[in-house]
Amino acid sequence: MADVETGLPSVSSVERRCSFHLFVRTAYHLLYFLGHNAVLCWAMYIWYKIGDASTKHPVIQNLKYLAPAFFTNWNFTFQTVFLGLSLLYDLLEWFDKHTGNVAVKIRYWRDVLFCSAVVPFTLFVTSMFWSVYAIDRELVFPTIYDEVVPWWFNHCVHTNIVVVLLLETLLQARRKPTDEKVEQTIYWGVAFAYAVVYYTIYFATHRWLYQVFGVMTWWQVCIYQIFIWGISYVFYLLQFPINRLIHGQEEEKSLEQKEDTANSVAQKSDTGKVITDLKAPPFSTRSWSLKFRSLRNQFETSRL
Repeated sequence: MADVETGLPSVSSVERRCSFHLFVRTAYHLLYFLGHNAVLCWAMYIWYKIGDASTKHPVIQNLKYLAPAFFTNWNFTFQTVFLGLSLLYDLLEWFDKHTGNVAVKIRYWRDVLFCSAVVPFTLFVTSMFWSVYAIDRELVFPTIYDEVVPWWFNHCVHTNIVVVLLLETLLQARRKPTDEKVEQTIYWGVAFAYAVVYYTIYFATHRWLYQVFGVMTWWQVCIYQIFIWGISYVFYLLQFPINRLIHGQEEEKSLEQKEDTANSVAQKSDTGKVITDLKAPPFSTRSWSLKFRSLRNQFETSRL
């Protein structure tokens, strides 16, 4: 009867929904974490295989020696670390240890890493790669790569990574930055660090890591670089309004939170007097005139 009168869902129904949501989230993080590690293991096999005598082509040799410099590998590493942190937090939540100090730090860095690196750089890698690939694949993924890189591996690191974003956005509400200063520091730090690595390779070897830069003049390269930074930053900013469209503007308060708020506003002492906390809502959001009226009404209606 209490649930019917208050219009709030029962505690058991809320617990069932939370358990099912946690199960889906854990299963998704586990499957993708294992899948990403399997892809990384296959990448190591490809790297080792390139040393064979049958793969002495200079373009493929560059694929081996410059593999750590490809931004696709950077982004895939960001996603793998994020999935590992997410899975670890899910396990702590299953054992009801998610409120501890370690769990809070894991959740913090999980959300910061997702917002600052995983979202903007994954969308950048996918959009830029397939856009250039559609125009001329030789500029970003030469045909000779097919000798050592399977077609499914290419989709794992350039297509399937978007599915991680879609599922994570649907399952986890992130309506605003977790720590905007830290997120922006990570984003711009990674962007500039990769620019340093990329241009250092060019000036040291006199060849571009991606051939799309080789068909441009220097002023076109500069404009394209600014465009890359700009579109990635737009991806970072857009994730929050999109998340609010999916999950709503604000989280609904749970029954326990509503009870705590009500108890903090007005509490009765042992003598039966009402004790009002001016620092708690709704008094904290009212002007002093409204607060005075509320207190005056309480004194006028009380018996001395």
